[in-house]
Amino acid sequence: MKQLRKLLTVIVILAMLVLSMLFAAQNEVSVPLNVLVYTFSPQSLAVWVLVAFALGGVVGMIVSSVILVRTRASLSACRKQLDRAREDVSKLRGTVAVAEAA
Repeated sequence: MKQLRKLLTVIVILAMLVLSMLFAAQNEVSVPLNVLVYTFSPQSLAVWVLVAFALGGVVGMIVSSVILVRTRASLSACRKQLDRAREDVSKLRGTVAVAEAA
C-alpha cells in the first residue's frame, strides 16, 4: 500500500512538472509585476504564474502546520485531562468497594 502511494505521488509530481514545462513553453510573453510600491523586472508570464502557485503551496503548508501543532497540543491537553479523570474514577471505585465490604 505504501509503495502504491509513493508511486502515485511520483506520477503526480512528474505530471505537474511536465504540465509546468508545457505551460512555460507556450507563455513566453514578458510581463512586469507591480506589487504595491515595487515593480519587478519583466519576466515570462509562466514564471510569475508558477512562482505564485509555489508561494501559495508554501503558505498553505505553513498555515496547515500551525493548525496541526495547535490541534496536537489541544489533543495532548485533553489526554492528560482524561487520564486524571480516569485516575479519579479508579480512586472513587476503590473507596466504594472498600465501603461496601465493611
